[in-house]
Amino acid sequence: MTTNQLVGEMARNRSGWNPAKLRESRELHGLTLEAAGEQLRQTARKAGLTAPAANFQTLWQHEQGEIYPGPHYRRAYCLLYRSTEPELGFRRALPGEVNGTPTAYADDDRARVATLAATLSRLLPENRDDGFPPIAERVLDAWRTRGHGPTSGRPLLVLVGGFAGSGKSEVARFLAQLTGWALLDKDPLCRPLVEHLLTELGCDPNDRHSETYRREVRPLEYQCLMESIYLNIDNGLSTVATAPSVAELTDPAWTQRLANRCQAHQVDLCPLWITCDEDSMREYIGFRSAARDA
Repeated sequence: MTTNQLVGEMARNRSGWNPAKLRESRELHGLTLEAAGEQLRQTARKAGLTAPAANFQTLWQHEQGEIYPGPHYRRAYCLLYRSTEPELGFRRALPGEVNGTPTAYADDDRARVATLAATLSRLLPENRDDGFPPIAERVLDAWRTRGHGPTSGRPLLVLVGGFAGSGKSEVARFLAQLTGWALLDKDPLCRPLVEHLLTELGCDPNDRHSETYRREVRPLEYQCLMESIYLNIDNGLSTVATAPSVAELTDPAWTQRLANRCQAHQVDLCPLWITCDEDSMREYIGFRSAARDA
């Protein structure tokens, strides 16, 4: 299979994508493919986006469903056509969106709570078969009482793991912003130390796959993160921590040791593994262009 065929196959399998809506939006604005491309470039530049090439062949491939538009293209399309991603057929609407636009609830707290509860129920597992408690209600309770007194129940450690580009950091930040719980992210916490150690060991500072990294650096990286987590646990602070943790979360003995440490300090543990389709992970990794992903 050629590269173009592979890209086309990935695009056709993208859930919720309806490329016909993109063509309909262009025609409603009375634009030819050439005119739409020119306006798309101008819109991207004005918005401070990386201006896409936006030639008419590329736009035609987007509208025919042969290529799924990347992040910069999607943002530029939304600005040009004054529409949201669901309205342009890039994805399905999220909970709380009507045609992709967040519903305005004014001061209706019941509606806000219901919308957030629906979002959390889709994001977080409600019925777990691994012995760990569900956390959607705990998050909702913390959000409702934030700044107005203590939350109910014991402190909670939420350990968010997942492959690169899966969205684990976004999920962790979302939970921390909602609840006000402490946030520990391995990358910003340990990256300067990791890069310096790799350089001193004669390795590429961005390499995360060499045997030297796995043997000499990775254990120290995770030890730094875990010591920070333990400090919060020992002081009864609810914490959201995120790292890939591929080896750790697939090791029952490691998870049990962490659960025992939490239990000894009257802290509940909730490990979360974030799943994501390969196309989205690949797209996000390419979009963030981090040297460590090369």
